[in-house]
Amino acid sequence: MFAITSLYAGLLALVLLTLTWRVIQGRHAHQVSLGDGGDKSMMRRVRAHGNAAETIPIGLILLGLAEAQGAPGIALHALGVCLLVGRVLHGLALSRPKPWPFGRIAGMGLTLLMLGVAAIGLVVHSIL
Repeated sequence: MFAITSLYAGLLALVLLTLTWRVIQGRHAHQVSLGDGGDKSMMRRVRAHGNAAETIPIGLILLGLAEAQGAPGIALHALGVCLLVGRVLHGLALSRPKPWPFGRIAGMGLTLLMLGVAAIGLVVHSIL
């Protein structure tokens, strides 16, 4: 039950753990206990983690609901890969010392694509 959602939940949890670790490393290196301490690299790390924490849960909820509704496995994997790759690209783009516009744009694009397609699919399936 929920085998596909479980796969992506586990992988996305590893992404979130990695981003959390990067914040911890930055806090230690810059001696910042709360917030970003005005340091730009810390601000980027904190936002990379925060953005992932804001988007991963709703993505997994949508994926789980789609799986519960009987969506085809290929569609679930396509949604899961979009969310996973999107979060990895965005996390890399924001947690790097220098901006990486492609990673940020592509990462958010894939994430929003996944959220939009899953949301519309669930609404349409529920109405019909």
